[in-house]
Amino acid sequence: MLRMRMCNVNYGKCLRIRGLVGLRMKGHMSVGDHFQVSSGDMGNPMGRNIRSFICVGPKGVLTIGNNVGMSSSTLRCVDSITIGDNVKIGALSIITDTDAHSLDPVLRASIETDAVNAKHKPVEIHDNVFIGAMCFIGKGVVIGENSVVGAGSVVTKSIPDNEIWAGNPARFIRKIQ
Repeated sequence: MLRMRMCNVNYGKCLRIRGLVGLRMKGHMSVGDHFQVSSGDMGNPMGRNIRSFICVGPKGVLTIGNNVGMSSSTLRCVDSITIGDNVKIGALSIITDTDAHSLDPVLRASIETDAVNAKHKPVEIHDNVFIGAMCFIGKGVVIGENSVVGAGSVVTKSIPDNEIWAGNPARFIRKIQ
């Protein structure tokens, strides 16, 4: 919590962090009430003693709603990631709004041109979403309200409200009644 204060993170009441969390903060991060992070050996057993990590780039805006929990997961934001209320992010999941590297091999070969030429698009995770363990949520994805992402899924396109998706790549499984 001290590191969050030092990095000018705006957070609500009842912030709970168990274990060490990697924090690289150059942009803006705000967190609602009752945000819980389990990390490393204080985390959930599914996290295999791996630390949670939150990285917000200089132009990044990370917004996390109320009653959000994550275990040994990574949030990497260079543009915008918005996470709604009552969202659960399973152990070892990664949510990123960037490719992190240029797709052009000439640009990728140079440190100066690689990351600055990586593609990025905002990510939105709406209210009441459950993301299972070991999921990857990529740039430009919107996950609709009440939806579920099955464990181990790779999500590269948006998921409508009230649906279950799973797989690599994630695909529609069924509607939630």
